[in-house]
Amino acid sequence: MSRSAPDAAPPAANAAALPGQAERLLRQLEWTVIRRLDGLLQGDYRTLLRGGGLDLADLREYQPHDDVRHIDWNVTARLAVPHVRVFSEDREMAAWFLLDLSPSLDFGPPGQAKRDILAGFVAVLARLLTRHGNRVGAMLYGAGAAAAPSPAPAGAVRAPGVDAILPPRASRAHVLHLLHRLLQVPGPAAAPPGATDLSHLLGTALGTVRRRSAVFVVSDFITAPGWEKPLAQLAQRHDVVAVRLLDPLELELPDVGLVTLRDPETGDQLQVDTRDKAFRHRFARLAAQREAALRESLARAGADTLELATGDDLLDALVRFMELRGRQPAKPAYRAPASPTVAGAAARAA
Repeated sequence: MSRSAPDAAPPAANAAALPGQAERLLRQLEWTVIRRLDGLLQGDYRTLLRGGGLDLADLREYQPHDDVRHIDWNVTARLAVPHVRVFSEDREMAAWFLLDLSPSLDFGPPGQAKRDILAGFVAVLARLLTRHGNRVGAMLYGAGAAAAPSPAPAGAVRAPGVDAILPPRASRAHVLHLLHRLLQVPGPAAAPPGATDLSHLLGTALGTVRRRSAVFVVSDFITAPGWEKPLAQLAQRHDVVAVRLLDPLELELPDVGLVTLRDPETGDQLQVDTRDKAFRHRFARLAAQREAALRESLARAGADTLELATGDDLLDALVRFMELRGRQPAKPAYRAPASPTVAGAAARAA
């Protein structure tokens, strides 16, 4: 469901013109979020990023989510109960951010649009990882020329299907460079028209990220169908987290009278009467159906999911993320689902 974006450029785009905006934003996040997380991260390193070490640490009984390749058949035969090997995790691992910067991310309240949530989450998590010696890289998709300024900065490369690739590095300067690139994204008026297709971004990641890594797919998943299979293939090779961005108004419309909704990616407009109670019910029902289809698709692909809504407290979101990493959910084999529709729910409800 694509929905209208504000007419004005988002605060992040306007602020990008100010020198040092990335530095100021990162300093603010370091003070308000990272410092408060320090106590929570002590002694809990593994919940932030799971590595794949080679040193045997322990044996335990097999659980349904375990990798069958780790079964110790000698112990299993001796005890008549399946047991798996537990390995010490690598303390250094590359992390990749696959970032959907398409115009639909401009939706949301001023200063708390989905694009702002994306920038804050990526800045905080990238800084946390680099402080522990991990390298972070990024692939930018959907931002057009803003993500690939000319001339291209050192270290940034181009690839079909994405706007720019920032190779993994471990430094605060690298995080600042990534954040600066995110803040350069223009408003919807300057964005190229066309529907988002995340399969391009995920396909590029499949061919680029060779070594096992943590992969964060940050998007609102308002996209053409066909992304489920490449996401499942990524999840088979890497530790994948789908960070889903959303706004509550995408799920339920308030009664605000006549409004014009505009698709920020195609420019299509639709006038709807939100005073119509039946229309609001149809909108909510269609939105709920898409939510269920999207969550099922993510689960079938075997990716962990973290939902970030506009207005969420970033600290609380990171705490939820660490709790998510502390669990070991089952990752079922991929079965191609019916692709969820991405047509505007408002048009269908009307």
